[in-house]
Amino acid sequence: MHRLFVGLGNPGKKYELTRHNIGFMVLQELALNLGVQFKEKPQVQGWIAKTAWKETTIHLLMPTTYMNESGQAVRRYMDYVKLVPDNLVVIVDDVALPYGHMRLRTEGGAGGHNGLKSIEAYLGTQRYARLRMGIGYHGMGSLADYVLDNFTPEEQKVLPTYVKQAVDVLKQLVNESITEVMKTVNKQPQ
Repeated sequence: MHRLFVGLGNPGKKYELTRHNIGFMVLQELALNLGVQFKEKPQVQGWIAKTAWKETTIHLLMPTTYMNESGQAVRRYMDYVKLVPDNLVVIVDDVALPYGHMRLRTEGGAGGHNGLKSIEAYLGTQRYARLRMGIGYHGMGSLADYVLDNFTPEEQKVLPTYVKQAVDVLKQLVNESITEVMKTVNKQPQ
């Protein structure tokens, strides 16, 4: 069995602690947890890591295309290792969810997220799993500025715990069906 985890974000030091990069943060923590390191793979336009764990080959991909072209790297990597959308789980920020909340879905629309729009365009389907990480947004100021701002000091205090919770969800997805994992993840109070 294969599982491809794709963390969405923007490359570069400037974006490291921005809300939009929570997908990268989760994948970096998962790689650390699994004892693997990312290597840049220019032909797929991303940083990749790969390991075997619990009889599953785990692929990690962080696109270097910038958020709005993430689908290009996802498509290239899936073609390169011959994976299908059923193998895919995308970790993505979600402004509609409160900070600290997660939602796991087996399919769905982009919800205005340009990274997801790009993936849908390159894969030709909305049928792939996504772990939506709530970053909250209260409608004050520009949405673009909000997602590209760093987490506040208050948010940063709980960020390691939040990221670890997401890593635990991804590790569950290695052994369990997405629908089973959804039962626990999606129970969180709103």
